[in-house]
Amino acid sequence: MPKTLLVTLAALAVAVGTAATWASAGARRPATTATPTHSMAAMKGMKTGVTSPVLASALSKARVSTVKYVTNLNAAKAAGYSIITKGIPDMGWHFLNGKITGFDPARPPILVYEKTGSTWQLGALEWVFTAKPKTAPLPGAKYGAFPAACHYADGTFVAAASQDACATTAPGSGAKFTFWHPNLITLHVWLWYPNPSGLYASMNPLVRPFNG
Repeated sequence: MPKTLLVTLAALAVAVGTAATWASAGARRPATTATPTHSMAAMKGMKTGVTSPVLASALSKARVSTVKYVTNLNAAKAAGYSIITKGIPDMGWHFLNGKITGFDPARPPILVYEKTGSTWQLGALEWVFTAKPKTAPLPGAKYGAFPAACHYADGTFVAAASQDACATTAPGSGAKFTFWHPNLITLHVWLWYPNPSGLYASMNPLVRPFNG
């Protein structure tokens, strides 16, 4: 297996922990595929969790740095992001840049996209850790989890307790094995799509129309 992605993923988790001192069936097309510009009315009642200057500053940096990817998946791919999962219901398609390490709001290692037809829209940013950070990297951060898994070049992933259990090609598609990771703690930030479940929730009911 190419060890680069696995080593980078491990380095990401270690670097973040150190820096902080511390992973179906929508048929409707969304109303818009343009860069999201949500009105106050649309955002009313959303649990954004933006209550501190520190968080507001971090989110503004993240928006400025990722706006170029919002409806341009090709730009994200050119910047080094490649698929690691196909569409996960109420979440999206995940793309990883294995060269990004450490925690920097302006440089998320994972982009979570919503897809409808040939159109892609960025919904969330994501960071992963091998253990829950002792100190939250963002104020009020809440975490999810992703099981140990084998990943393949087409975005197929298969739960597996160890790399030894990974097939050399993906079941069904035959895509090449790329990397394995252990159980992960995940941190989603729904920066580009409102989420009534909260800014840091793993799932988002409002992206359900993109499931499929």
